[in-house]
Amino acid sequence: MHICTIMMQPHIVHQFNSPAWRLEIDSVKDIIVVEIRDVSDKKVQFASIGLDDGHIYFNNLQAEERWLTGIEAAYDGLLLLHNYQSETGPAHKGLIAVDEQTGKTIWSDYNLAFDYLSINGPVLYDTRFQPKKLFLIDIKTGKIIRQHEPAFDLELHNALAFPEEKTREFTLALHLQVSPLQNGIHYLEHYNLRIVSLHAIIAGNLQQRLYLMRETDMIFDDLLNTDIQKLQPESFLLYKHYLIYLKNRSQLKVLNLNDV
Repeated sequence: MHICTIMMQPHIVHQFNSPAWRLEIDSVKDIIVVEIRDVSDKKVQFASIGLDDGHIYFNNLQAEERWLTGIEAAYDGLLLLHNYQSETGPAHKGLIAVDEQTGKTIWSDYNLAFDYLSINGPVLYDTRFQPKKLFLIDIKTGKIIRQHEPAFDLELHNALAFPEEKTREFTLALHLQVSPLQNGIHYLEHYNLRIVSLHAIIAGNLQQRLYLMRETDMIFDDLLNTDIQKLQPESFLLYKHYLIYLKNRSQLKVLNLNDV
């Protein structure tokens, strides 16, 4: 493996005050929204960042509900938040639609619950009625458009790609300068680029690292997690030509692979 003398620089670097628990991407507007949770203070904040230019629309937005809230989805310029029915259970209740650029609440309805995001918009149901009946809403207003039609309201699949686990034999062929623990890596290709995440013991410490290579030339290297005691889950995703990952769970980094 050859290391380039001029390493690639991140397109976006943004530090949050607390760990990021969830990321969602609005594939219509190319905006990434982030749920940031401060467990010690029981406080949730939200951030919204444009992927094209790195513009921070908001960073420390708080909902009326301080703790029992989270991200449901992001679509066509609006961030959908939900509340939790209780602190001890995962069940959601209510929807709050927030403008992804201004942070202003556009509409809210605490009788609705989210089912899935279709190619035509959010599919919801009214929690007051059983059996559950699905319908399509206008995300801009929260108003019902029509009843759910499975043949037309297909699930929306963002242009997301996630890494795969690779074997020892595959890892050896990359000629990495470190030896991964358990002989495994997370791996993804984008045209002639190779993206690798692995765990290794370096200088006596367990580390999780990210490598970006053009064939076997190293063009980017980052330490993802320090002071870890166990293996971490997969660490990155690819959206269109943006490589997105979290460093130490609280710093968002984005690489624009078109810049390579």
